[in-house]
Amino acid sequence: MHYLCYNLKVMSIGWDVSDVQPRKGGFPVRSFLSNLTQEERATAIALIQLLRERGNALRRPHSGSLGGGLFELRDVQSGVRVFYTFLPGKRAVLLGGMVKKRGDIPAQALKAVRKLCAEARAATREAE
Repeated sequence: MHYLCYNLKVMSIGWDVSDVQPRKGGFPVRSFLSNLTQEERATAIALIQLLRERGNALRRPHSGSLGGGLFELRDVQSGVRVFYTFLPGKRAVLLGGMVKKRGDIPAQALKAVRKLCAEARAATREAE
C-alpha cells in the first residue's frame, strides 16, 4: 500500500496527512474531492487543514470517533464527511469521504472504509 500526500497549502503543518492508495488502486479521497461542488470541496479542504494543525486534539463538532481507530472529519451543515485513521509518528491517513444526506452512515460505505482503515494500519505494522 502506498501513501501519497495530497497537496494542500496550510499555514502551519503539525501532522503529516496523506491519502491512502488501496491495493486495488485509485485514490478514494482524491476521487471524492474531485466530485464535490466547489463549496463542498472548500469545506473538505478546510477540515483536512484543521486535522493537519490539530491532529488528535481535534474534537467535535469537526471530528468524531467511529470506533476501532476510525474517525471522521465532519461538517454538519454541508454533510461533508472525510474518514481517516491515525498512525504512529503524528501521521493521519485519509481513507475516503461522502456527503451524508441522512442520519447515519450507510453500512456498506462504513464497511468499505473500515477495510481501508485495517489495510492502512496493517501496512504500517508490516513496515515497522
